[in-house]
Amino acid sequence: MKKHLHALSFVLIFALPSCGQQTFDEKMNSLYKGTVPLVKASELNSMADVILLDTRSPEEFAISHLKGATMIDYENFKKADVKKVDKNAEVIVYCSVGYRSERIGEKLQEMGFTNVKNLYGGIFDWKNQGLEVFNKNEQPTDSVHTYNKAWSKWLSNGVKVYE
Repeated sequence: MKKHLHALSFVLIFALPSCGQQTFDEKMNSLYKGTVPLVKASELNSMADVILLDTRSPEEFAISHLKGATMIDYENFKKADVKKVDKNAEVIVYCSVGYRSERIGEKLQEMGFTNVKNLYGGIFDWKNQGLEVFNKNEQPTDSVHTYNKAWSKWLSNGVKVYE
């Protein structure tokens, strides 16, 4: 009996620290409802003629964004923000990790957009894959606004900025 308790203690000592810790993919899968198709950073990086919509705040966008992206503020989204966008165009939405952009993607679908995709892992995964982001002056930067300290743990490649 004593040997069994000792063995159980040994297992618990090494197993418990990993309990509750998620991988990036597990975290992303827990956030998404699956209502907007996903596109990986590597796929998007090789795509042409897409419309990129950054659904983060103006402060986040100013720190860094994908080249050619248009900022549409998640908190203040209005149909007028996308009135000039062709509803049949290939539209990619993104945010920090993909949660807010999925909500905007759903709204776009409700508005009749036919080809909307959500960037898997958002700008965090984009930067984690070593891809370029640009600041408000359209200069390459390593900085990424990570929303807050808790979310910053998901950015592994870049300078973490949060307020």
